[in-house]
Amino acid sequence: MPRPAGRVLTLLELLQSGGTRTVAELADRLGVDGRTVRRYVDQLIDLDVPVESVRGRYGGYRLGPGYRLPPLMLSDEEALAVLLGLVAGRRAGLMTAGHTASETASAKIRRVLPRHIAGRLDTLLESLAFTDRPGEFAAPDAGVLLTIADAVRHSRPVSMRYTGGDGRRSERTLHAYGIVAHSGRWYVTGRDARIGEDRTFRLDRITDARALPGSFEAPMDTDPEQRVLSGFATARYRHEVTVRIHGTVEQIRAHLPAAVASLEEHEPAAGDDRTPERWWRAEIRAERLDWLPPVLASIDRPFVIERPDELRDLVAALADRLASYARRA
Repeated sequence: MPRPAGRVLTLLELLQSGGTRTVAELADRLGVDGRTVRRYVDQLIDLDVPVESVRGRYGGYRLGPGYRLPPLMLSDEEALAVLLGLVAGRRAGLMTAGHTASETASAKIRRVLPRHIAGRLDTLLESLAFTDRPGEFAAPDAGVLLTIADAVRHSRPVSMRYTGGDGRRSERTLHAYGIVAHSGRWYVTGRDARIGEDRTFRLDRITDARALPGSFEAPMDTDPEQRVLSGFATARYRHEVTVRIHGTVEQIRAHLPAAVASLEEHEPAAGDDRTPERWWRAEIRAERLDWLPPVLASIDRPFVIERPDELRDLVAALADRLASYARRA
């Protein structure tokens, strides 16, 4: 059975969740009677916790506005979930202000973990392996991230300084639609008010972000995630590839996701409407072509390379190598 001190802390946790809690509700949650609830409330008041009594039919107890308990109370499972989230976020590069904040937060939580839970966590981390390398990407500034998030929520223009990939710096006014985390980086997508076009910006390249007066109306079909992914698929690269593939969208997307290729249906043959398989034209932009032949082979569907000729040569060379391997005794 929980000790009285533990019930008092549980009472405080219930009150911190917000709203007014009736005596009957608190008594039921704590497994005590109403008189004991009132005694626990008096103990909290003695500790300078501003518990207010609410009169009336739906009265009870609530915390005074603005009160925050200094120590963080987490269950063993909650603490473990938070620490694992910090580890995973650091590995994926999805941390702001570098790794320092993540490491200090982890250290603070570990210091208050019961010994047996800390030991289990260490055992898990020692046995845990990642197939990806730790994130090495530049982290966005926490202040910039929060400022832009607030601008997204309230549809307010935001002024910012941006450093492009070529090192050029510029002043921008952005109507931000949303923030997207993708492959270890943070992005914001929206309309660049200066040129009147939609753009995607890396958050780690943004400085001096500040909200501006006024508001804007985001388009009805706003889908920040899709805008970022389609931006990757249509960005300028060294090679522009066009391949026709016969199959279903699911078969193709399993190997060529939206961030890699844009898909549009090729003109279907007569009588082809009864099958989900179609000829699809995939547009791919890439700096290198050597990764594409094995990807096309892995789709295991008929395909026709429209461009470039260099890709045809690479596919033919891969086919020759595979055939030679198969002939070996």
